[in-house]
Amino acid sequence: MDMRLELVPLPSTDVDRSKAFYIDQVGFKLDHDIEPGNGMRVVQLTPPGSACSIVVGVGISDPTAAPVHGLHLVVDDLDTVRRTLLGTGVEVSEVSDMGGGVRYAYFSDPDGNSWALQQISR
Repeated sequence: MDMRLELVPLPSTDVDRSKAFYIDQVGFKLDHDIEPGNGMRVVQLTPPGSACSIVVGVGISDPTAAPVHGLHLVVDDLDTVRRTLLGTGVEVSEVSDMGGGVRYAYFSDPDGNSWALQQISR
């Protein structure tokens, strides 16, 4: 039995701000931005190389809900990704070396949803 995680809803108090942050600063691809009616808006975005997307919008989740914490973006070259994000204005932490070839850096979106950039070298 397959079970694939393919979409993670994130709370957002300003959908356009979230969309701009993820596209212009973090480099996610816009899958769609649709308004199916009844005031609903669905903005789906996918990290480069990922099979799992995020969704923000109106009528998707409670914009006053607590932020989602600890989402992981697994990368091959943490230093390059960190430099790229810093260059687009994303506040990214220093790199933490956990030992055993595992390294992390962290950032949050404007609504406090937090991300870990993870590199595992074998």
